[in-house]
Amino acid sequence: MASQAKTKSGKPAKSAKRSAAASKSLENGATGAGSYSQDELLEMFRQMCLIRQFEIACGEHYAKGNIRGFLHLYIGQEATGVGALRPLTDQDYVVTHYRDHGHAISRGLDVNRSMAELFGRKTGLSKGKGGSMHLFDAAKRFMGGHAIVGGQFPLALGLAFSQKYQKTDGVTVCFFGDGSTNQGLYHETLNLAAVWKVPMLFVLENNGYGMGTAVERVRAGSPDFYTDVDRYGIDAVEVDGMDVLAVREAADIAIAKLRAGEGPLFIEAKTFRYVGHSYADGQKYRDQHEVDEWRRRDPVEAYPQMLIDHKLVSKKQIDQVKADVDAQVAAAVKFAEESPEPDPEELFDDVMA
Repeated sequence: MASQAKTKSGKPAKSAKRSAAASKSLENGATGAGSYSQDELLEMFRQMCLIRQFEIACGEHYAKGNIRGFLHLYIGQEATGVGALRPLTDQDYVVTHYRDHGHAISRGLDVNRSMAELFGRKTGLSKGKGGSMHLFDAAKRFMGGHAIVGGQFPLALGLAFSQKYQKTDGVTVCFFGDGSTNQGLYHETLNLAAVWKVPMLFVLENNGYGMGTAVERVRAGSPDFYTDVDRYGIDAVEVDGMDVLAVREAADIAIAKLRAGEGPLFIEAKTFRYVGHSYADGQKYRDQHEVDEWRRRDPVEAYPQMLIDHKLVSKKQIDQVKADVDAQVAAAVKFAEESPEPDPEELFDDVMA
């Protein structure tokens, strides 16, 4: 994928820049599409396409009143979520923020139960009690969706510490947005993760905005975050978050190093959300030109076209994936619509208080 990310100022953001401490730790990874089988290349597209169509359906049913509360869509950021989680195994943990649908789907959570959870139905992942921001599946070691900004940091740290303490081969991936870096928990977790040398991968999804405020308005100095963690002795790398192969490459290298005891590590993915902070966000804080510029690099469009152009897959294969995904999302919506509401007497079940 040839095009580069652009900062708010319009300047291109270089891919795979490294902090001083990471000059050697995350290199030697110029893999690219040729490192993956055709099935794997198609699977990465299938996951991105599934996330996109799932989110579009969520938006439609939110507008119809079938999904209530807050709805934070992942449209535009699919390449980051898919690329970062593909190297994981069943023993690894994932902890994330409230824009969690994409991570849940990439981790392999049941799409029907995920949609039912958003509909508030009894068949949902959390029996309809968690909703959009609290997708959980302990069997998949997907430990949430967290609505408190930065609230996922200490939980991820604890999981990673337990993996090291028990001498497992597992790692913990923690997703967070640029807005959460203003929380004290962010810096406290970076410090303790480094002190304890836990197998934790910090994945910053820098989409340029904390709610409706551009990063440049609230961050002094450089708009880059990955350079800051060098002071904690943590190796860090910046990648093009709109390029699933670039993110996958960085994640492959980082996960292997974490399993070898070289943790923690940090990836900053420069990405962009094409929708508002939440569904109700009118996006008056940015103009359409900026959105259109990023739209030219839409991973759900650019990635499959790159595969076709390089004769790695056929257009027929891509079209088949799209058709299969459409059918899967339609089935998920039908499952949610036909699922029962939770019984009132179940209101306090599973409440740990």
